[in-house]
Amino acid sequence: MFDWRVIGPGIRREQDGASVMLYEPLSADNFSAFWFEPAWWAARGAIRGAAHGRGTTLFFEDGGRRYALRHYRRGGLMARLSADRYLFRRELSTRPVREFLLLIHLHAIGLPVPVPIGARVVRDGLFYRGDLITGMIPGTQTLAERLSTGTLQVADWIAVGRLVAQFHHKHVFHADLNAHNILVDDAQRWWLIDFDRGDLREPGLWCDSNLVRLRRSVLKICDALPAGRFNETLWTALLAGYRDVKMRADAAAAPTQR
Repeated sequence: MFDWRVIGPGIRREQDGASVMLYEPLSADNFSAFWFEPAWWAARGAIRGAAHGRGTTLFFEDGGRRYALRHYRRGGLMARLSADRYLFRRELSTRPVREFLLLIHLHAIGLPVPVPIGARVVRDGLFYRGDLITGMIPGTQTLAERLSTGTLQVADWIAVGRLVAQFHHKHVFHADLNAHNILVDDAQRWWLIDFDRGDLREPGLWCDSNLVRLRRSVLKICDALPAGRFNETLWTALLAGYRDVKMRADAAAAPTQR
């Protein structure tokens, strides 16, 4: 299982006053604290777009490669108290650091996730603010966007089920599994993003809860779309893909009979 206390030998840690950043030096050239500053990229004309959700994810380009910069923001009732400040306990328990280290692990074991680039935590008394930079996956659409175009096929839903099962088989808990965090690229490869509050856990009822959360997300999106974009047949296809990965994994783990 993953040990949150271990940063790892290939990750650099730099501190400047109240600001601490961790980064993977092999993943980006000339990395510096300026990478976490949207105004710095704007001044260089390097911003290539943004995605809006709870907060804003900024896309920028450097050296021909594109990256995503996300500032951590609260949601729900807590956002009324503070939009982007979190109680600081220790560095390794901050949300940017945990997500960055989890992504390092997931990327290392070959799961389809964005390349982790760097994380920053800025102390503010008893609180902190945080940011995360990942590599941008080119040529992608979210599952939600594909639903809106009406171009999803049965094979796509099977692939989504297999994607989720891949992560569950590796004990990966995704705290917000929804149609906006599942991507497909031009080569029809499927990816999972946004591992804020994610963790590694022994398989259990949370696996079913993940699937239920995904189903609710798809149904909510389809409420505003023409009829027929999603039905029980397509959900059954997703579950078939999910079970296929699980059965293969169970068969591979079973002792050989002689």
